Amino acid sequence: MELDLAGKTAIVTGAGNGIGAAIVARFVAEGANVVVSDINGEAAEAQAEALRKAGGKAIAVTANVVDAEQVEAMVAKTVETFGTVDILVNNAGLTRDMRITKMTEADWDIVIDVILKGAFNCTRAVLPHMNENKWGRVVNISSRAHLGNRGQANYSAAKAGIIGFTRAMSLEAGRNYITVNAVAPGIISTEMVRSLPHWDSIRENAEKTTPIPRVGEVEDIADAVAFLASERAGYISGDVLHVTGGRY
Repeated sequence: MELDLAGKTAIVTGAGNGIGAAIVARFVAEGANVVVSDINGEAAEAQAEALRKAGGKAIAVTANVVDAEQVEAMVAKTVETFGTVDILVNNAGLTRDMRITKMTEADWDIVIDVILKGAFNCTRAVLPHMNENKWGRVVNISSRAHLGNRGQANYSAAKAGIIGFTRAMSLEAGRNYITVNAVAPGIISTEMVRSLPHWDSIRENAEKTTPIPRVGEVEDIADAVAFLASERAGYISGDVLHVTGGRY
C-alpha cells in the first residue's frame, strides 16, 4: 500500500530511542522529512545522523515538551528547515511506577506533565501550520494501560487522558482536514522494557496470555502510526488503534 508520505514533514517527540526511533525510521523509509525530538540531545542527534547516512532527510532538536518555549522553538526550527509541519507524533513519555501510597506528588506530576502537557504544548504549536495548509495528522501514543494497571495510577491516568485529548482535538481540527488519532501499544520490546530485571517473566507471561502469543516489536507501533499519518487514513479521526496482540 502506498502511503503517500513522500515530502511530508513529521515531528516525533521522544524519538531518541525505542518506539519513537522506530517511528522516525518508518517515516524516512516512506520518504518523509523527520524531526527527531528528544530531551536527550545526544540520542536525538545519533538517530538523525543514522537516518541521514541511510539517505533520509532528518534533523535533531533537543526539547523538553513540558516547556512551551522549547516546543515553539522546535516547531520554528522545523518550519525553517522544511517549510512546514504536516505530521506530529506525541510519543514522549516516561514511567514512575509504584503503589499510590508510596507515590510522591513529584512522581505523579512528572508523568502527567510529560505525557499530557507535552501533547498539549506540541499540538497547540503545530496546529496553526496545519490549519493554514488545510491538512495535517496528529498521532498520540497512548497505551493499553489506559484501562488501568496496578502500580501505574499516574501513567494509566495520563494515557487515558491522551484518549480524551485525542477525541476533543479531532472535533476541533477536523474542519481543516486534520485528523487526530491515538495508538495504544501493549507490551512492546523496547530497550527500557528489556532492561527490567523481570523481563524474562514479562515475556513469558505475554506469550502465554496474549491471543497473538508474542511480545510486540517497535516496528508494530511504527507501522500503525505510519498508516494513521498517511493519506489512506484520511477519514479516520478521534479513534484509538490498539496494537496489543489482542490483549485488553
